[in-house]
Amino acid sequence: MLDRYLFGSTGRISPEAPVPVVHVHETDDRPGGASNVAVNLASLGVSTQLLGVVGDDDAAIALQTILTERGIHCDFQQRDDRPTITKTRVQSRGQQLIRLDQENAAAMSGDELVDRLKACLKGAGAVVLSDYGKGALSDVSSMIDVCRNAGVPVLVDPKGTDFQKYRGATLLTPNQSEFEAVAGVCDSDEELVERGRALIDELQLEALLVTRSEKGMLLLEADMAPLFLSTQAREVYDVTGAGDTVIATLAGALASGQSLGSSAALANIAAGLVVRKIGVAAVTPGEISVSLHQRGQGGRGLVGLSELQLMVEESRGREERIIMTNGCFDVLHAGHVSYLEEAKSLGDRLIVAVNDDASVRRLKGESRPINAIEDRLLVLAGLAAVDWVVPFSDDTPADLIKLVMPDVLVKGGDYRPEDIAGAKDVLQNGGEVRVLAFRDGHSSSRIIDKLSD
Repeated sequence: MLDRYLFGSTGRISPEAPVPVVHVHETDDRPGGASNVAVNLASLGVSTQLLGVVGDDDAAIALQTILTERGIHCDFQQRDDRPTITKTRVQSRGQQLIRLDQENAAAMSGDELVDRLKACLKGAGAVVLSDYGKGALSDVSSMIDVCRNAGVPVLVDPKGTDFQKYRGATLLTPNQSEFEAVAGVCDSDEELVERGRALIDELQLEALLVTRSEKGMLLLEADMAPLFLSTQAREVYDVTGAGDTVIATLAGALASGQSLGSSAALANIAAGLVVRKIGVAAVTPGEISVSLHQRGQGGRGLVGLSELQLMVEESRGREERIIMTNGCFDVLHAGHVSYLEEAKSLGDRLIVAVNDDASVRRLKGESRPINAIEDRLLVLAGLAAVDWVVPFSDDTPADLIKLVMPDVLVKGGDYRPEDIAGAKDVLQNGGEVRVLAFRDGHSSSRIIDKLSD
């Protein structure tokens, strides 16, 4: 399904009818429906293949182009008797004026899709079935059978009130309203668990994940205690597509060998992150990792440059103050820890940029670094004061600092602010540059010299 947005200005009423005239100045096409599940998987770094039905039209070309650019392999069944499902929204001044839907949601023969699914199961870690009730899963029972026969977990985003057709699936992910439409209204958590277990037995499922909006999630597995996961979102801006993020994260984690409980916990964190974004969106491994790190759950704040820029942008949207520092951090000691804690006290988020091994050798000689870049990043990411850690390969982080443009640039030692790499750009942007003193008596070089004595 293709979500098409038309943005424009309006200042008059049509003489032909009492409707506003919109002068369209921007068009934005986005993957919708099951395509958004695929985008969420690809965003997590999961190798993703998307099977589905599209029309023989320009919308299908536009959709496949967007998905292919995101690294998703598209295996589309093209039909000339139905259009690619397209939802066109006309928006002006932040308001949606009208939505125009092009679709034919009648059930279709699923034999070809079942055959295609069977052909691509070798090597698959998980299968997600989701069609938003648009007819592509008309033979969903056969799809579940071929997955189970191949030993591949199959997760279903159920629609409608006939859950019998999902018999034998590994897991269903209804929201509470969808679940209660089938199992009956639940007045307590105990009743929700009881009816959920009954549904698992009736449909021969392995598990059931019920998403509960502001109440979080409930994971029920056969013969295991219920797992209630509280909501992770502090702010909720837009719940559009959150269910896609949940099932995608769950599937990606399962495919990588995680347990259902661990996978559900990650999906819950991902849902809490995505509802803080505007519109249909996805989350990255770096965002989940940082969220785990902030909760003291063993996550690491290791990010790539693109992830860092995205998270800094979102952090600024919450009016958080960004602090940045850099260094080799070859042998971490108490002086470093105190320095980083003081740096973090200057704002809300602390970024630590770390010289990679080659740049350390250029700066300090062939005998350095003592610890490889991977180890240095992991140790720094484990510190409570550090939010994001990113490596860089240049002799100085000036270009990286210019891209991030922190509110406060911090450096430790006997520097003049104007001599610090990147300081000029930060100051010209209205930011601050601060020089902090290292704790006396602590030095990486001194530790290394002592070890070599």
